[in-house]
Amino acid sequence: MNTKEILQKLPYTTPFLFVDDLLSVDENGATGTFTFNESLDFFKGHFKNNPVTPGVILTECMAQIGLVCLGIYLVGNDLTEESQIGLTSTEIEFLKPVFRNEKVTVISEKIYFRFNKLKCKVKMLNEKNEIVCEGTIAGIIKVN
Repeated sequence: MNTKEILQKLPYTTPFLFVDDLLSVDENGATGTFTFNESLDFFKGHFKNNPVTPGVILTECMAQIGLVCLGIYLVGNDLTEESQIGLTSTEIEFLKPVFRNEKVTVISEKIYFRFNKLKCKVKMLNEKNEIVCEGTIAGIIKVN
């Protein structure tokens, strides 16, 4: 399965799609990018006069690129429209803010994938190649 096919199988659409490009994916991890466009609704109220991307949105971006894209790749053709993908745990440390119009790169590294549960080490880098946040994310893919 190539990166274009994986992106088409993502169960998200705008305004809750946080993947612009999937740069690479293999059995060990995934790398992708997203730009937090200034028109995204959450910037209007988080925070007044100094908008930053909420941590929960950064976590979701890392989960979509680093966990879900990788999970779709690992499950492959067993994934159907009836398949379900769910987040089971996160442990993320936030180190730097992400501002409007900032492009980030997410890199994940598979820790394990068994019984359709995937756990990854993830990190998000800003355009200066600085770590914005990092940690672990786990989820499960239920295929029919």
